[in-house]
Parts: sequence; C-alpha cells; structure tokens
Amino acid sequence: MSDSIYTRSVAYHNKKPYGKIAIQITKPMSDQLDLSLAYSPGVARPCELIHENPLEAYNLTSKGNLIAVISNGTAVLGLGNIGALASKPVMEGKAALFKKFAGVDSIDIEIDETDPDKLIEIIASLEPSFGGINLEDIKAPECFYIEEELKKRMNIPVFHDDQHGTAIVVAAGIVNSLKLVDKKIDDVRVVFNGAGSAAIACAKLLLEMGVKPTNLLMCDREGVIHSDRTFKEDDVKRQFITTGPQRTLKDALTKADIFIGLSAAKSMSADMAEVMNDKPIIFALANPEPEIHPDIVAKVRPDAIMATGRSDFPNQINNAVCFPYLFRGALDVNASAINEEMKIACVHALAKIAQSESTDVVANAYGGVHHTFGTEYIIPKPFDKRLHTTLPLAVAKAAMDSGVARRPILDFKSYAKDLEEFAYTSAQVMRPVLDMIEKNQKNMPRIAFAEGEESRVLQAVQDLVDKKACRPILIGRPDIIQKRIEKISLRLIQGRDFDVVNPAQDARFDQYWQAYHNIMERAGVTASVAKNTLRTNFTVIAAMMVKLKDADGMVCGSIGQYNGHSLHVQSILGLKKDVHHCSTLSVLSLDTGPLFIADPSVAKTPTIEHMLETTSLAIDCVKRFQIQPKVAFVSRSNFGTQNHDGALLMREAARQAKKRHPDIQIDGEMHADVALTPHLRQAIMPHSTLEGMANVLMMPSIDAAHISYTMIKALTQKNSIGPILLGVNAPVHIASHTVTVRGLVNLSMLAIAEVSALNE
Repeated sequence: MSDSIYTRSVAYHNKKPYGKIAIQITKPMSDQLDLSLAYSPGVARPCELIHENPLEAYNLTSKGNLIAVISNGTAVLGLGNIGALASKPVMEGKAALFKKFAGVDSIDIEIDETDPDKLIEIIASLEPSFGGINLEDIKAPECFYIEEELKKRMNIPVFHDDQHGTAIVVAAGIVNSLKLVDKKIDDVRVVFNGAGSAAIACAKLLLEMGVKPTNLLMCDREGVIHSDRTFKEDDVKRQFITTGPQRTLKDALTKADIFIGLSAAKSMSADMAEVMNDKPIIFALANPEPEIHPDIVAKVRPDAIMATGRSDFPNQINNAVCFPYLFRGALDVNASAINEEMKIACVHALAKIAQSESTDVVANAYGGVHHTFGTEYIIPKPFDKRLHTTLPLAVAKAAMDSGVARRPILDFKSYAKDLEEFAYTSAQVMRPVLDMIEKNQKNMPRIAFAEGEESRVLQAVQDLVDKKACRPILIGRPDIIQKRIEKISLRLIQGRDFDVVNPAQDARFDQYWQAYHNIMERAGVTASVAKNTLRTNFTVIAAMMVKLKDADGMVCGSIGQYNGHSLHVQSILGLKKDVHHCSTLSVLSLDTGPLFIADPSVAKTPTIEHMLETTSLAIDCVKRFQIQPKVAFVSRSNFGTQNHDGALLMREAARQAKKRHPDIQIDGEMHADVALTPHLRQAIMPHSTLEGMANVLMMPSIDAAHISYTMIKALTQKNSIGPILLGVNAPVHIASHTVTVRGLVNLSMLAIAEVSALNE
C-alpha cells in the first residue's frame, strides 16, 4: 500500500479539532430553566427513579445507546503490542464508525493494563455506564479468557470484534461464494492458515453453520494442528486437533474448497492454489499484504473467488459492514448478550444484501460503479444504507427469539420505519405520507414514468414494486429497458411488475396525437408536429396518458431541463380550479425539523397574487405531511426597515395571506435568520404573529429560493424532498436532473398519495 495514504492519514488526524469524535448535547441548554432541568436541582428526580428501578437508566440516560470501545493496545492492527495510548486513533475510529453508520454513541477507553484478571475487573466495573462493550485489539490467547469472563459477569452485550465481527463478515462471504460456485456448506473442505482469535472465531461460526468438523483443518506457523504435536491443556487450538495425514499447509490445501488466511503476508504460494479443488474460494485476509496476491490467483486459478482485507481489491472483508448494526439491533431490544443466533442472523442478512441489486448511494460512493452480485461482489459495501435498514432488524428478531431481549420490539413495521429514518433523513418527513398510502390505498395507482429507460428511474421502480405502492408504467424502448434492468441486476419483470409504453409501437398512437393536436393546435402545433412529438417526447406521452385516464399520475424530469417538462405538463393537463400559476415547494430535512422553501423552480418574478396562490398551495401541501405550517415571508427588509419593491411585495403578500388564512401563523416581511431564530424575532418584533421557528419560507424570487435551498442543502448534507409541483390539475411531479433514486421514490410516493386522496 502506498506510503502516501499514511502521510495523508497523519494530516487528516492533525486537523483541529484533533481526533475524530466529540461529545454532542442532545437536550436544550440555552437558559437558566434548561440548566436546572439538566443538572441541579432537577436532575435529582431521574436519579431517584433509577435508584428505584435500574432499568429506568435506559429511558433517562444515554446508557441504552452507548458503547464502550475498549483496548489495552496489545494487538493493534498489524502493529502488534504498541500499548494503550498508541491504540487510541484506532479506538476513536471505531467509535466514529459506530456513530456514522448506526447512530450508536460510543466512547473509546484505552486501559494501560496487560494482566487479564485486572483488566477484567476494570472493564466489569464500567457496566453501570454503558449499554454494551466492544473489545478491540487485545492479543490472543488472553482475549478469549477476557471475553468469556466478562460475558459471565456482565449483564450487557460483550463483543470482541476482532473475533466475531470478522467471523460474521467472513461467513457471509462464504455463504455467497458457495451460492456462486454451487457448493453446499456441509460438503466443502475448509482450510485455515492462522490460529489466532479471528481464525478460531471464524472456524467456530462456520462449524455452527454447517461445516463438518472432519472437513475443517487449521494450520499455524508450524503446520497443521495435528495430534502428533503437543499443546498445553488451556491452548484454544486443541479443539481443532486432527488425526489425518496432512502436515503442511500444501497438504491441507490439496483438494480443499476454501482457504481462509488470517496469518502472514505471502504465506500461500501459487502452487498451493493450484492443488485446490475446482472453483476454489480463497480469502487471503492478512493486512496490509495478503497471504497471496489476487493477481497471482487470477493467473493460476481464474476459476477462484478471491477476497482480501484491502479496499483496493474486490471483496474486501471489512468489519464495518457488521459491528455497528449488530450493536444497533442488540441495543434496541436491550439484549443481555450477543449470542450465536444473533450472529448467524446477521450473517444471512448481510449475505442477502449483496445478492440484491446495488443502489445509487453505493455507486456514488465508489466512483459511479454499480456493483452486481458475482465473483467480485460477495459482500456489501460499507456505505450501503440497507445495512442499517436490514441488519438490526434481523439481529433484534434473533435476540427476541433466543430469549436475550429484555425490551422486545412490539411493532416491527414501525421499527423498520425508524431504521429507515436514520438511513434516509427524508423518510421521517415522508412517514405520514407513507402511512396514509398504506391506510387508504385500495386500488394500485398507475404511475407513468417518462424516463422509463433511465437507470435511476428503474431502481426507483424496483423500490416501489417491492413496497407494492403502485403499478409503474415505463415509457421507453422495451429492449433498452430490459438491457438496463439486467445491467444493474434488478429483479423487475415486464408484465408482472410493470407495463411498458413503446413510443414506436403503441396501438393508441392515433388517439394520442389527435388529442394532443386538439389541445395544442392554437399554440403552433401542426398535425405532423403532433405525430412526431408523440413518437419522441416521452414527457408529452406521459402527460397524455394522465389526460386520457390511461395513467393516474406521472413522474418525469430525470433527463432534460425542468422548465421544458413544466411547460409540457401545464399545456396538456392545465391548472387546478382557481389557480393561475403553478409553483414548487422543496423540503430540507434538517436537525431542527423539516424546512419548506417556496418557490425554487418555477416563478421568476412573482406578483402578489402569485405569492398568495403559492402560499395557499404550500400550506395545503405542508399539512399533507401532518405538519402545522408556520409561514415567514422573507426579504432583506425587516418589518418595514426598507421600502424597495421586493420589500413592499413581501410585506403586502404577508398582510393578505394572514387574512386568507387566519388559522395559520403567518408573518413578514423579515430576514431569513429572524424567521428561523425565535429569540431574534422576539427582540425585533415582540408582537409577531409567528411563534417559534418558521418552517415555511416564502421567497421573493426564484433566484433567492434556489440559492437558499441549494446552499442549505450543500452545507448541511441533508436529504431533501422535491421540488414538489403545486397547482397542476393532476398528480404530477417533475424531478431535477440531479435527482437521486431516493428522490424519485419520494416524488412517486407523493404522486401516489395525491391519487389516493382524489379517490377518497
């Protein structure tokens, strides 16, 4: 591995604030009252409640979401015994991964103690503070004894990730590799090179999952662990003693199906790979240099499936795809332990994700590459959000089924939604919409997708089909659609899951172009232009489908300019009764709550009437999310401080909007920071009709709206929903050309909800 990565890592760590983690306050602490609640005197009552019932600590403190990442620095990465202090960057990194990927808080604790019994005493004494213990980089064989003793003494999960995290990911990789080579786990011969903590944990888990003991050989630096050799009574290797004829690693590998290396660089040679069985599975996991280089394996065994511990080769065995989510599930049911059932459930859930189609989120994190289940993709990538929505569910259920869950989950559907809201912050805003669809949907709405050939659209359609949310209609060439479905390994089947409208061959062509011509003939559209348009413009086709009742709603915009799509939609479908202008509303899912911004996409120079229409439409839209609108008309004038045209527009629009909507909190004109900061507004305008933070910002122009929206989105890196099209006389939404798959799903769900509302 290049020295530059190490140089860059030092620079990465050396930036202020130093290190990778910090403490975050989760409750308000802005005035004297907050302080008296958080600390003395108010805090005395939570203390009393915990004293009366210790389980209250999980409700009144951070214990239920807090992990201790503990090491004594005796076996750090490939660096060996470098001591507790030097291990701190690794432990901080582990804590950061817990938070980043699963929302689990953790504190790294480096303990300067090498005596196993003393270390056990220290760690066991920490039980009141934490919901779980993650042991890390403690050398073998002491790590086995330390973990087992802590499990006996502590009533919270204790998990040595070097052992069990590695074992889970390796086992998931083996499950998928066996699927690809069409071999059964109880038939294969497995050889381990290395007999340390990770190797022994991997071997135990594979035996638990079905590998026959007679089919497993383990080697250390002296060769096969054999009955001819002498081992101490307490040596953990004794459980893998064999009596067969094999003595060397090459002997063991002859006709073996699987090699799992957790040992030393270059300890497997090309001739060893050559003597393995057909379609061998080779996991060379030594870091940073594997037991055998993938290039060598590719030359001598092109039929092999290869995995390493490195990110610059396919199939990295990376514990980060396991431990955050394993603890997430364990904590969420207040598990007293992490047992074999939970580990095996995690293995199968992990394997299943890799078998599914990849997502755009993963592709974007890896240079736009779509990963497809196969010999070079057997383990999900760390940035796959499905890890968070899938693994904790499986782990929590296994904990409940095996009897270690002290706080069972009563509603798994609701729990799944909670997990999704962490993975996708927009899911929290969308939840009322999705609940309404589930509750009210009787017939499957038909939603036309104008860009039916586009990969993001196809991925969104897969999600919608899985959710049974609608009957998608894809507009495009059937052969191209099929090729792209296959390219990104989707499970969609035409006819079963979706319908196709082929613009080149559709029996309704004459009906459609004639109807379109009737609508547009006084806008300069001749019959020949109408015919050509209905063959080539997929947005027009989708809009005509909605117009002629062949579809209930539509989504377009992932290709092309927003305004072009908008003009076609408005021309064909028209506007709602008493609406003279369409507009848009975009939603940012911020830590402080959802923020709606109007109008970042349509109106260039709005009039007062346009502002009032947009306000009314925005209020109705926000209510669909079961949110009470608090509307601020923003300007560079603050309650009359300036009298330029823009200020006068927003001032008068706010005044009239209050009259139209007396039941809604509306005020303006005001600065954006005043709208979003209640104490500033209180100081400037004590009699403001707006209470708290505004959640709907009415912008004076498309420029102001678009700049504000994109700036906040970039600075916060939060998910967004929209632009939501308002005012059109049909359930239609137009995406931006940069839309993500998740964004398309959200817009589709909004269209589906609108169809359901119309059908009520």
